[in-house]
Amino acid sequence: MNEVVQTLTRIEQNYQLFRQQQFSFIRALDRTREEAHDTMRPVSSIIQVQCYKDHHCYNATDRRILNMFLSICKDLRNLCHKMETVHPGDSVTNGLLEKCKVLLNDSNDLTAIRATYPHAVVNYLSLEEARHRYGGVVSLLPIVLDNLWEWVTYSKRHTLYVVSHGHATSKKETLTSQKPPVRHFAAQTSISNNKNVQLQEKDFKKFLAANQRPKQKAPWKPPGKHP
Repeated sequence: MNEVVQTLTRIEQNYQLFRQQQFSFIRALDRTREEAHDTMRPVSSIIQVQCYKDHHCYNATDRRILNMFLSICKDLRNLCHKMETVHPGDSVTNGLLEKCKVLLNDSNDLTAIRATYPHAVVNYLSLEEARHRYGGVVSLLPIVLDNLWEWVTYSKRHTLYVVSHGHATSKKETLTSQKPPVRHFAAQTSISNNKNVQLQEKDFKKFLAANQRPKQKAPWKPPGKHP
């Protein structure tokens, strides 16, 4: 889980750099669409951006920003696959990942999606750009990132609850199995001590009886005064 969070944080940082250059991204799309004579339809998929970059991009700055967008999409796609192996998943996490995988599919139609508050990426576009050209493609990354952070939050909360509950149960069972009742233990100790004392007294008496010297009688003397 820590590796997932670190990877997602790094991708988020890359996205923030990309977001600061949104104007450059839109201008790159404008120029490459003109080169492709494809100015009528909106930019509606990742593969369309890839095609513009590969076949109609003749500017190093445009190539760099288009590559940045495609690279973030690729990193997010790889992270989705990693997340599936980290957490067994339930209806919530599986639903979030499935949504992200669909959005990140190369040929998925992005025309209808829009990032809403607190994201302002669509607000930076003109009305025409937002409605008919780039509203979907600029909304893709923030929407996917929001869903993946939601996956992390939910998975952490669920995992911590399970681990904490299991630890408490294990600890309780261990204490119950290893620690005998106090009163019973005290009674056993008292009985054992009494028996030991009785045995020690009995053995001591036997020892005295076996080893005590008989009293020596004084030698017989006739009556009368003796010096």
